[in-house]
Amino acid sequence: MMQRIDLRRGLPARAELLRLMPRAAGDVSHAVDAARVLVEDVRAHGAAALQEQAERFDGGAPENVRVPAAEIAAAVAGLTPELREALDEAIRRVRAASAAQVPPASVTTLADGAEVHQRWQPMRRVGLYVPGGKAVYPSSVVMNVVPAQVAGVGSIALVSPPQRDHRGAVHPTILAAAGLLGIDEVYAMGGAGAIGALAYGVPSIGLEPVDLVTGPGNNYVAAAKRLVRGVVGIDAEAGATEILVIADDTADPAFVAADLISQAEHDEQAGSVLVTTSAAFADAVEAAIPGQTAVLGTAVRLQTALDGPQSAVVLVDSLADAATVSNAYGPEHLEIQTADDDAVLADIDAAGAVFVGPSTPVSLGDYLAGSNHVLPTGGQARFGSGLSASTFLRPQQVIRYTADALAQVAPHIVALSTEEQLPAHGAAVTERVNR
Repeated sequence: MMQRIDLRRGLPARAELLRLMPRAAGDVSHAVDAARVLVEDVRAHGAAALQEQAERFDGGAPENVRVPAAEIAAAVAGLTPELREALDEAIRRVRAASAAQVPPASVTTLADGAEVHQRWQPMRRVGLYVPGGKAVYPSSVVMNVVPAQVAGVGSIALVSPPQRDHRGAVHPTILAAAGLLGIDEVYAMGGAGAIGALAYGVPSIGLEPVDLVTGPGNNYVAAAKRLVRGVVGIDAEAGATEILVIADDTADPAFVAADLISQAEHDEQAGSVLVTTSAAFADAVEAAIPGQTAVLGTAVRLQTALDGPQSAVVLVDSLADAATVSNAYGPEHLEIQTADDDAVLADIDAAGAVFVGPSTPVSLGDYLAGSNHVLPTGGQARFGSGLSASTFLRPQQVIRYTADALAQVAPHIVALSTEEQLPAHGAAVTERVNR
């Protein structure tokens, strides 16, 4: 049974509400020390450390850390028609939605001859992490690569853990997805060590350092991203996945149960949270779970997640309170299934992605909605956002002033620089104006 948090007697103050929100017991901070050892090992010993870590944590040491181009081509050729069609359609939809995320260049004219240009420059080189472990995620290849390509990134390295079932090689479906997207720089490496390799480079295998690392992973991957931040940019410290569903008694309990289950099967630490105004509806959702899980091969894993401290049923007095609870939780995935979805949506300000209505499950966003499924977890949606084309862009301001335009503002610059006791700042202007 999922734990219950009863907030029907009125919501507590925000600090207490944040404390009450269900979270996994082992967060990123618990993995930092172990991740540091692995990152430093790769930094010091390069490919040898990667091979040793693959043997210890993944599917065995790969024959080639950098995947040969022939293996990628063979993986593409080996796709079934059904899977290739699904990947092609996912690529098409994500590419279309990502294109809308590229801001246009603009020029602001402040006076005659006084212009500030806004442009968006793509990163030179990025490293994309595609997780392995309990499942294979070709969809994460699409979600990482497509927005980077749309942004105009010229150099892309993709890493994914070696798989035991494939003799230490990257899963062929991962390779096939990369091949469909024209990515030929793929490495069989995973975990914290892979993040270190992307940040610092591994010359012996031709891996140059990147400028940005993106992609989801476990707590050790997230901890490694925390450690290399500043050496490189990162998208977020993405940890175990989570879903929060706001529903009232007009929703279908079987739908809600299915959606809570779908995210719980990712990992034993995955969080599934139902926020509802109806205890009877909560009972109906929980009653629907056993029948739906019994037929799934992932039943043990997902039941562990549903029973864990990171999952809960939260009872509230109103849908407005439900939105307040959701905003405090800051879910990676938020579903709204109520009598007035738009009214609830209007109150939402913190969510990685929002899925509105009974026909918009999170699974749609995981694969084919066109939205990106690399999203902030662990409450980071309160201050962060999901992966997008803009993640791979740097806004730059280009300033152009004529001599007359500079002369117009010179007295103001001198007044401000004098007040700040920085006379050379003013002199750099008057030197030009007084010529």
